[in-house]
Amino acid sequence: MSKTPNATSAALAAFLLYGIPAQAFDVFDITFQGEDSALETALRRASLLRAAHDEGVEDPFEVFAIARAEYGQLIGTFYEAGFYAPQISVRIDGREAADISPLNPPATIGRIELVLTEGPAFVFGQAQLGPLTRDTELSDDFASGQPARSTVIRDATTDAVDGWRELGHAKAEPTDQQITARHPPGALDVAVQITPGPRLRFGQLRPDGQRRTRPARIVKIAGLPTGEVFSPRDVQRAAERLRRTGTFASVALREAEDPNPDGTLDIDASVVEAPLRRIGAGVEYDTEAGGKLSAFWLHRNLFGGAERFRAEGMVGGLGARSGKLDYRLGVEFSRPATFTPDTTLNIEAYAETERESDFEARRARLDIGLVHRFSDELTFGAGVGALLERANVGADLQTQRDYRLLLLPLDATWDRRDSERAPTRGFYARGEAMPFLGLRGTDSGARVYADLRGYRAFGQDDGIVLAGRAQAGAVFGADLDRTPRDLLFYSGGGGSVRGQPFRSLGVTRDDVRSGGQGFAALSAEVRVRATDTIGVVGFADAGYVSEGAFSGSSDWHAGAGIGLRYDTVVGPIRVDVGYPVAGDTGRGFQLYLGIGQAF
Repeated sequence: MSKTPNATSAALAAFLLYGIPAQAFDVFDITFQGEDSALETALRRASLLRAAHDEGVEDPFEVFAIARAEYGQLIGTFYEAGFYAPQISVRIDGREAADISPLNPPATIGRIELVLTEGPAFVFGQAQLGPLTRDTELSDDFASGQPARSTVIRDATTDAVDGWRELGHAKAEPTDQQITARHPPGALDVAVQITPGPRLRFGQLRPDGQRRTRPARIVKIAGLPTGEVFSPRDVQRAAERLRRTGTFASVALREAEDPNPDGTLDIDASVVEAPLRRIGAGVEYDTEAGGKLSAFWLHRNLFGGAERFRAEGMVGGLGARSGKLDYRLGVEFSRPATFTPDTTLNIEAYAETERESDFEARRARLDIGLVHRFSDELTFGAGVGALLERANVGADLQTQRDYRLLLLPLDATWDRRDSERAPTRGFYARGEAMPFLGLRGTDSGARVYADLRGYRAFGQDDGIVLAGRAQAGAVFGADLDRTPRDLLFYSGGGGSVRGQPFRSLGVTRDDVRSGGQGFAALSAEVRVRATDTIGVVGFADAGYVSEGAFSGSSDWHAGAGIGLRYDTVVGPIRVDVGYPVAGDTGRGFQLYLGIGQAF
């Protein structure tokens, strides 16, 4: 028979006798008497004593307390596998741990033997659970004759309760459980009664824990549909909206214990605010483009309504092979729950200089837009903007052009990756369309761009990931010379073709080099996890640029290489070394350093 002692009294005795000299247990043996290898593996992994031995726990009183807790720990593992008559023996220097008085624990422990006997495997006899909703389907594992695992009973009960909760019965719960093990014939009879309770509607959201955020804004951002039928999904969405603001370090939404007399159920929102301000800095390096230093200052709750304000600066081109120093200063403001709980107002402005071998430009841009989240995967953005650019182009950069444009940026993103920082499955798709109206120095037209990425994992523990990316872009309606440099396309560098110098591929018209109005790029990676923290990557990239929107003169190039990844809490540190394999723009090996996967 299994024995389950009172571990609390053992721990108390260990505390009272803490001062007695101690020695570690030197020998630990586990003997499994059974044929289920998966069960044996699960028991070894669940063993508290095994973990204590591996960690080098030395205090015999702590070991004694762990030994007495081992019975309850392992019997739960037996039940999960469908064995309800196991034998568990924990022997401390030949004595059963359950028979040793907690008031007289051993002062030294030299050997512990754990003997586990699985006994007969049980199957379900009677399997009754209900009532169920019309749409609730229990697993086929919860049926007469199937292995009687305790996890199957738990999951079936959870599915039954969740079915009622989805229909608005927030207080549905199991109210009567009768579980009987019959020895023999090794059958487990299960009867679980579900009480749905009344159908409820959402009451008020009651914020708590905030210090600087206005309660009314918390209610607005959460967007809980007060007055509508209760739904767990709506509660989850409300919590996610609050978390996405970045204003709160933690968010917990809990249902009130009792419904209101009018059939509504209030929801308590417990929040903990994150620090108001944050500063950060970044370093990037590209063999051709040189080093880039950036820094930012962030305020998470500017006006007490979870508004975010960010100011950032950048200096680029440090030690670059081509081009000169570039500067950028920008500010961003975002306000969640503008018009609807899922709509965010964004205002962005920046000024920058850009000095490349074929042009030098100074520009300023202002964008005001709304981003609406239709679901966790699909977002859509629209706005208006203005772009001012003065560029020196042509031979010896002697030709100066001024551009003035009104912009109408539109974008949509469909993100089904399993992870944003290091995806292994799923896909990502983003499309942008930006009609523009030329006010001075430029024609009217439109710029479009698409970015598609896919991921597939293989091998043991998904140790191999195949990743692919396709990009395409075009400018329509405007002549090449009357298009701002900021809207043209180049290829080469970390964002398109590694192994080729940054922006090394463009087009040439009348012996003057510039970016093109057509662009396409393909990238492929094989990511292999070598250890828990280190990965090896092989990659190949190719890029294409054309004078017009996939018309006129054009050229392409390609690069390939290898890289290393080192996982950190902020994402993998990336080191890539690329080499040109096609085209005439190459200049030897290129080195790329950064944080996060290349795509």
